[in-house]
Amino acid sequence: MESKALRVKTVIISDVHLGTSDCKIREVNHFLKYTRSERLILNGDIIDGWRLKQTGYWPKAHTRFVRLVLKKLEKRDTDVIYVRGNHDDVLAKFLPLHFENLRIVEDFVHETPRGRYLVLHGDVFDVVTKNFVFLAHVGDFGYRLLLWLNRFYNRWRAWRGKEYYSLSKAVKARVKSAVNHVSNFETHITQLAKARGCAGVICGHIHTAADRMIGSIHYLNSGDWVESLTAIVEHEDGRFELIDFAEFQKLYPMDEAQENALALADGSAA
Repeated sequence: MESKALRVKTVIISDVHLGTSDCKIREVNHFLKYTRSERLILNGDIIDGWRLKQTGYWPKAHTRFVRLVLKKLEKRDTDVIYVRGNHDDVLAKFLPLHFENLRIVEDFVHETPRGRYLVLHGDVFDVVTKNFVFLAHVGDFGYRLLLWLNRFYNRWRAWRGKEYYSLSKAVKARVKSAVNHVSNFETHITQLAKARGCAGVICGHIHTAADRMIGSIHYLNSGDWVESLTAIVEHEDGRFELIDFAEFQKLYPMDEAQENALALADGSAA
């Protein structure tokens, strides 16, 4: 089972939000277990310090995520880059840190056969997050409320035999201010990459996965592991690919019996 895995040069994930009940921990752990790479980039908001400080919520499956990363560091000699996000901003006062093949940084330039890519979480362009922390927490509460409603709504949809539907994605796609926010974010972050002499930029933060050209800059957003369940991988030839977990799971299926046993042992089989 261990021999069958997706083998790539680089794996990039962001916005896992460990320490929250909305984190899709079984899925992200499965993805990490069945990927092999020379480098793993954890691009911000991996641990949700905001929520962890309030609730202390930390089930065993979240510790398993940490162990999977440590296993890659220790046994697979994977180079791990941890980029600070806004929900794990407690790290900012200690950066940069370097422990053998683990680096914790504010941002990072990733060298590829196709040029240099600027890697950063992206909250630097969120005025509310950077300058109005109270409002940022209010917005975070509203987002969590929407996720809570989404759980009940999708239980009803499942009972009706319908597929999963994301309320927050629908809001972002239809509310003009949200659409403008995403558009402005993408414009500003690609301008920064260009100013830094990079061919592309890899970010997270807005929970909206993307892989496209914006002008001359290759814009990549790894999405999140709360709703999108997406990641970016770099192949040996330098080609980037946006990975959707639903498609990944078809190639590397979960052992449901094993996963259910882990969830029961964790006490989080809801």
